[in-house]
Amino acid sequence: MENLFRLVDNQDFFNRSRCVLINGPIIVGAGPSGLATAACLKEQGVPFVVLERADCIASLWQKRTYDRLKLHLPKQFCQLPKVPFPEEFPEYPTKKQFIQYLEDYATRFEIKPQFNECVQSARYDETSGFWRVKTVSTATGSGRVEVEYICRWLVVATGENAECVIPEIDGLGEFAGEVVHACEYKSGEKYSGKKVLVVGCGNSGMELSLDLCNHNALPSMVVRSSVHILPREIFGKSTFELAVLLMAWLPLWLVDKLMLFLSWLVLGSIEKYGIKRPSVGPLQLKNTEGKTPVLDIGALEKIKSGDITVVPGIKRFTRNQVELINGETLDIDSVILATGYRSNVPSWLQEGKFFSKNGFPKASFPQGWKGNAGLYAVGFARRGLSGASSDAIKIAQDIGKVWKQETRQQKKRTTACHRRCISQF
Repeated sequence: MENLFRLVDNQDFFNRSRCVLINGPIIVGAGPSGLATAACLKEQGVPFVVLERADCIASLWQKRTYDRLKLHLPKQFCQLPKVPFPEEFPEYPTKKQFIQYLEDYATRFEIKPQFNECVQSARYDETSGFWRVKTVSTATGSGRVEVEYICRWLVVATGENAECVIPEIDGLGEFAGEVVHACEYKSGEKYSGKKVLVVGCGNSGMELSLDLCNHNALPSMVVRSSVHILPREIFGKSTFELAVLLMAWLPLWLVDKLMLFLSWLVLGSIEKYGIKRPSVGPLQLKNTEGKTPVLDIGALEKIKSGDITVVPGIKRFTRNQVELINGETLDIDSVILATGYRSNVPSWLQEGKFFSKNGFPKASFPQGWKGNAGLYAVGFARRGLSGASSDAIKIAQDIGKVWKQETRQQKKRTTACHRRCISQF
């Protein structure tokens, strides 16, 4: 406590617009990872503050996803701690259903994030032993309000997908048509009859291309590198669930071979359609590089029928065309960049021991949830919502253990002091 007084007595403190001492951890991010951590801390009896730069929970899901989106995995693998999905929800809940689940989850655990607070920086003050988290208000019409929070524990829950990745492609700025990132795409309705180039062949790129087809657009999808495409279900059973069951009994390399064989039985060969598989198996690739295989829900059938055209990498854009690396030129009306997202942690967290320059913990799963000096990370394990839930439980237990010990000690000191006071009379 003496160190804390030394911190707030520092001259730098009085130059702040406002300074707030937090009795418990700060959670940065009110997405599924942040909500899961907050709920688990609530169960441990630990107070907390959740800071969120947007004006709602799960802003990625609410504001930066397309209308037709559904969970790619069965709901039992996507539920947050303590609360399963409603029984009436389908196996693959829709975007709207998942958002409702998250809002009900926040209400149930009385999680009330401080919205429109964008973290500018966070650093550990070794003199005081506390984290100093600086934010600025992002609410429109409120003016610039700066706040510095002081806390003992800092939980980074901004996730793997905090910022859009916009690639640098020669001539893209000169292209006369519309260029949007997938985060701005809602529906293919407005693209009806148009020639659309989808840059990227991950789950988003595949699903957007399918949606464009369903709205009578003419999509071409750029497949620059190799990619694993698996059916979402194999003989009526979730591919992911089947892989989980097999991994309980078989080594990873063998599960990979079995999954690829079963995928070949269901989907057939994909190489003749311009799509090459990586040399490393889908599960091993996910574990080592974090690359998620595509779970096909109909796009491959459109590729086979020619409704979706697969094209190689891009050489350059001109005003109304795109030139490909094979020399072919396509007339296009619009470009959708399904080029993914990245972590934004390096832009605000002033720390270099726990997080690497790419914004992910240096330690791989399952050690990547805890750093030094009260620093934690949730939702960076590249294992989806189930990985985030696992992180949240461990973080809450770790903080809760210290919190309960210190609370008991504080009660003992208070009781002892009270008895001494009585004995003096």
